[in-house]
Amino acid sequence: MGFLWSLIVGGVIGAIAGAITNKGGSMGIIANVVAGLIGSSIGQALLGDWGPNLAGMAVIPSIIGAVILVAVVSFFFGRKDA
Repeated sequence: MGFLWSLIVGGVIGAIAGAITNKGGSMGIIANVVAGLIGSSIGQALLGDWGPNLAGMAVIPSIIGAVILVAVVSFFFGRKDA
């Protein structure tokens, strides 16, 4: 059950990051989960483990880390509009 809870929280964090960066429409559910989980690791490594915790993830640093991840990935792999 803990693994499922982590996926759900990761998906929500990824969706919030997508909404903040205006990239949420182009990201699917799996991309939201991956962005949330990896962003959580990045955010907690950079900012520490403070604020409210859900499923072992510090929510605020996780969202900040996911925003950074989504912004960097979309910068390098985003569509080039002519």
